[in-house]
Amino acid sequence: MTPSHTSPDGARVLVLLATYNGGRFLEDQLASIAAQSIAHVDMLVSDDGSSDDTLAQLEAWRARWTRGTFTVLSGPKQGFAENFRSLIVRAAPAGPTFVAFSDQDDVWDRDKLAAAVAVLAARPAGEPALYGSRSRLVDEDGRPFGHSPLFPRRPSFRNAIVQSLAGGNTMVFNGAGFALLQESARRTGFLMHDWWSYLIVSGAGGVVHYDRTPHIGYRQHRGNAIGGGIGLLDRPKRMMELLDGKFSRWSDENVASLHACRDLLNAESREVLAQFEQLRATHALAVPGKLLQSGIYRQTVKGNVALGLAALLHRL
Repeated sequence: MTPSHTSPDGARVLVLLATYNGGRFLEDQLASIAAQSIAHVDMLVSDDGSSDDTLAQLEAWRARWTRGTFTVLSGPKQGFAENFRSLIVRAAPAGPTFVAFSDQDDVWDRDKLAAAVAVLAARPAGEPALYGSRSRLVDEDGRPFGHSPLFPRRPSFRNAIVQSLAGGNTMVFNGAGFALLQESARRTGFLMHDWWSYLIVSGAGGVVHYDRTPHIGYRQHRGNAIGGGIGLLDRPKRMMELLDGKFSRWSDENVASLHACRDLLNAESREVLAQFEQLRATHALAVPGKLLQSGIYRQTVKGNVALGLAALLHRL
């Protein structure tokens, strides 16, 4: 049985939805947002130049949306990460609003937003906080067939520096958390909006809550930008991507973005960032031991073994 969640009276959520040729599944996504138990839901959509019926569907929903505002903007047409960044930068949450990311092809459980708001509302208002959860994997027809990995270790910047945690489609921010994310997005681009959210909130000393209970059906299909929410180093079939330096290139981008926001990080996170950069520059044979000493970690045993291999091969 799904647990019930009590959200604060008057809770308001702004949903940031990035679309691009999403007409096939968009109706299900929007219908599930419209069915949320939270009463007031504002929609801010950025469409990245769709050539299918996405815009027509958005207009139809805008015309009948009664739960708040429904605004559709033109995206930058530079890929999904930049589309989300444009949403983050242009968003103007009204009052004490929580902010959620949405993909265009999932199905949300009715309590998806309420579960997040119940957690975030319990935190002090001025403390940056981010909620994310595990996902229930569904096929193209919405049939469940599994779950994203269950991550057992506590979220922290020492984890975020080498691993994304929860899918962006599960993420919700409190006001302080979103203000922090928005300031960072004004300064720098990022590789992935969900990984960056984890990096910047944890790096600033904010709270990251990982809910082990899924509240979303994460649809798996050929059009996914990144499917399954399963990290590079946790899938044996992606080991070649590790060996050819893809993870290292991701680290390059994350480190550069973190330097652009260095003053937003707390002292401990700045030290972790410096440690990680030293590890990447250290002679390969010495890195695995220093990696262990640093306390930098991934969520699973297999992930940490692969991380050690990446260190040994100078692919951090």
